[in-house]
Amino acid sequence: MGVPSGQFLRMVDELAEVERAEARDYLSFSVCGKRFGYHWPRTKTVGLKQTLSEQLALVAERPEVFEVQFTAGGFGWVVVHLPKIDADELTELLYEAWRLSAPDALVEEHPLR
Repeated sequence: MGVPSGQFLRMVDELAEVERAEARDYLSFSVCGKRFGYHWPRTKTVGLKQTLSEQLALVAERPEVFEVQFTAGGFGWVVVHLPKIDADELTELLYEAWRLSAPDALVEEHPLR
């Protein structure tokens, strides 16, 4: 179990029309100008956009893997500890974060495989 940072970044690269921005301590990811994720290499964590109900469920079920990051615009962002999650679950959460920000037509063109 656990997803190395390089593997996470390859997962991001598989999503359509992702824009990366690099800051001093983190990378951020957007689709069509809407942010859906962050990556902090030093702490081996990522922040992903989710629905409020999903945010609460993830944190309640496995607080050793997930923590509340913040809420904004009706969405709940979660911090995911990469060493404590498997690749399949992270792939689904990453796709969901992307889907929540991407235009409907782009989502229809690029379903989760």
